[in-house]
Amino acid sequence: MEVRKVMSQDVRTVRASISVKEAARAMLESNVGALPVTDDERLLGLLTDRDIVTRVVAQGEDPEQVRVVDVMSQRVLYCFDDQDCDEVAKNMADQQVLRLPVVDREKRLVGIVSAGDLQARAGATEANDEEREDEDGEDDRELPETD
Repeated sequence: MEVRKVMSQDVRTVRASISVKEAARAMLESNVGALPVTDDERLLGLLTDRDIVTRVVAQGEDPEQVRVVDVMSQRVLYCFDDQDCDEVAKNMADQQVLRLPVVDREKRLVGIVSAGDLQARAGATEANDEEREDEDGEDDRELPETD
């Protein structure tokens, strides 16, 4: 299944020039822990709640004075909307990230996908597999032989 089928399409973004306080308020209003930083549709970075805590609050900086561009993660991992969900889930686990911006092949931001989105899809797939028993109602999967 492609990522576009499970991603959130209604993604709130912020501009790099706004204050961290404004971005934090946007996170609160949207109930999210990360906001893509864009210049129109182009993805510039990602601002996470962790970025705010470690690079602003813990450093004693003023969130009204600090700009998003100064604390956002500029090394942005992303996936494509037509990538397979299993491949993306593996990549997320390997990189130890919980969410990824989703871009189209022209690298325009089209959504965001979370580990939870992918886990929910995996759970739905497993439930569907369990419903697909043979007509006789038997589970014909072979069990490993034991000694």
